[in-house]
Amino acid sequence: MTPMEKRYRIKPNSDFNIQDLPTLDKQAVLPTKEERDAYVAKQAIKLDELQNMLYAEGKHKILVVLQGMDTAGKDGTIRKVFQNIDPLGVRAEAFKTPTPIEAAHDYLWRVHQVVPKTGELVIFNRSHYEDVLITQVRGWIDETECQRRLAHINDFERLLSETGTTILKFFLHISKEEQRSRLQERLDKPEKNWKFNPGDLEDRARWDAYQNQYNRVIEATSTETAPWYAIPADSKSSRNQIIIDILIERLTALDMTYPQVDTHGWPKKVK
Repeated sequence: MTPMEKRYRIKPNSDFNIQDLPTLDKQAVLPTKEERDAYVAKQAIKLDELQNMLYAEGKHKILVVLQGMDTAGKDGTIRKVFQNIDPLGVRAEAFKTPTPIEAAHDYLWRVHQVVPKTGELVIFNRSHYEDVLITQVRGWIDETECQRRLAHINDFERLLSETGTTILKFFLHISKEEQRSRLQERLDKPEKNWKFNPGDLEDRARWDAYQNQYNRVIEATSTETAPWYAIPADSKSSRNQIIIDILIERLTALDMTYPQVDTHGWPKKVK
């Protein structure tokens, strides 16, 4: 395990309190925002090359899960970290209120429809974890159902892992004060008004309940095959550097190569 992975990975069966984890940590990143932004832009080219190799080789599948409180930066992470990736072979999926068809099936049905296929990298903007977060905090499921779903999710992710999917789950850990600032910015700037949802204030009023539930969910589902990383997210540029470094470390470890093609009999020069 590389230093960046080790620093932010939540070990299986570890005893931790998410509120004790940093929401701002600049010790492992470059000193200034300008340096971090330039570094991420450069590393995004390397990530594109790895994704291109992933697609060409056609052996592995990559699932990236982004979870966090409102304004934690799920959209921003996708824009910055994956800024150079060719749309071919990569896909982002967002999970909102289930449609009537989705609600008529088990809660993991819609998730299984969109997991990565061979050679593909898929990013979940929110995920199946909504079904043990908001549902529990809002009282839509009881304790017995929550425990059942946590077991389902571990089994589901083990299935994906054992059939060739590398799973990386990032909890974007933002402070309550930083969230307040970002929500206020959505109110103050006309070009950001569209992002404001009054429902975000309802969830903010339940901040402690969400923090406690995130703590419980991450502790129960950070496994060897599907680890959680708690990413300090108060600084957007630091968040992006940490995530892109972990992604590159994990994809590099797959030891991918471009397919070898037998060129015997091919012309030496195209006329």
